[in-house]
Amino acid sequence: MAILTKEEAKKYIDKALSYAKADETEVSISGGRTGNIRYARNTVSTSGESNEIRLSVTSVFGKRIGSSSINELDDASLQKAVERSEEIAKLAPENPEYMPMLGQQTYPDSATFSPSTDKIDPDYRAQLAIDSIEPCSAAGLVAAGYLEDFSGFSASGNSKGQFLYNTSTSVDFSVTVRTEDGTGSGYAIRDFNDVSLLNSKDVTTVAMQKAQASKGAQAIEPGKYTVILEPTAAGDLLRLMFGGFDARNADEGRSYMSKKGGGTRLGEKLFDERVTIISDPANTVIPMTPWDGDGMPRQKTVWVENGVVKNLAYSRYWAEKKGVPPLSRPGGGGFGGFGGGGYIFSGGDQSVADMIKSTERGVLVTRFWYIRAVDPQTLLYTGLTRDGTFYIEDGKIKFPLKNFRFNESPIIMLNNIEAMGKPQRVGGSLIPPMKIRDFTFSSLSDAV
Repeated sequence: MAILTKEEAKKYIDKALSYAKADETEVSISGGRTGNIRYARNTVSTSGESNEIRLSVTSVFGKRIGSSSINELDDASLQKAVERSEEIAKLAPENPEYMPMLGQQTYPDSATFSPSTDKIDPDYRAQLAIDSIEPCSAAGLVAAGYLEDFSGFSASGNSKGQFLYNTSTSVDFSVTVRTEDGTGSGYAIRDFNDVSLLNSKDVTTVAMQKAQASKGAQAIEPGKYTVILEPTAAGDLLRLMFGGFDARNADEGRSYMSKKGGGTRLGEKLFDERVTIISDPANTVIPMTPWDGDGMPRQKTVWVENGVVKNLAYSRYWAEKKGVPPLSRPGGGGFGGFGGGGYIFSGGDQSVADMIKSTERGVLVTRFWYIRAVDPQTLLYTGLTRDGTFYIEDGKIKFPLKNFRFNESPIIMLNNIEAMGKPQRVGGSLIPPMKIRDFTFSSLSDAV
């Protein structure tokens, strides 16, 4: 399906709004093409492409809300969708937290769309898989990977004159490489809006090197170690922390931003002074949709500055309740831009190699997986290392390690920083590699 132009999307939205009889009505339309290719054991196993379009209607009578959705855009279907949403609204209980719809807002420019990604076809996906599989096969290694690309649009309009339109693209690629005997494993992942930045052979080379180097892993005793977290590993933990920048959860005592006895930790120094976290919709490396789920414009925001919590996100309802301006969370990566990305974490000037050279005794971690919450108040998590864990001694990688289970909080981790490197895009955010002291490994794991 071709992406609807701004004019085409508005035509359908205006037609649906013309049938509306509710106090307030919002019509949203979105769609696009999603393609993928998957391979395992050096052979493509599945590939496909889907096209979809969806139109949703939300009708409001007072504080009673109803919604319906369709995937056909003829006039009769549009009218039926509006009538159905109005019928549901009249039957619904009142929503005490409902906020009236917004009128037109001013939105920042967006760089979420890439023509090169929009042009991806099955031949391109096949070549990308070949470029990953062939070097692994030639080296006697076994590759498994997945590519998913998206190109689409989202638009909405309401009875108060608001109209929004945005196009976006995304591409996500990951590959796991194993030795033939299954004792060595490596992993690498990349995500972009612009597929021209992706070289699957180069990404696979990283995973190959880790697989070959991790063969014959040895066990060492669990305990507290200096760790070097590659950006993927650091991102695995930090993205769990980013969700805590929410004022309501903090005010209601449901997050690590809550104070014992009431109140929030806004204004407190919670992290090492080198920690600064911002979001910026104008950033071209991790672009995001210019509005949030409420239709509010996103703006550049400092969440943490020199370790001090500077802002928490306020929904329109919670902002009105607290008498403060609303403030949106970022949302980068994925269709619509409402994903968990969009954060920019300050970094440093050390490479991973520099960090290794300065480490007397420590552990290099490629990534974490199977992460589960232990205590939301302290943000304590447990999980496992995977796909390339290595022992460092006297500034050199000595041997591969059997994997660990960890018990650690990102809050504690960000108070034990020894060094950081240049931020890299991971899951729609910019995350640096980090050297952390006293990271807690609680037990060994037999998994590769």
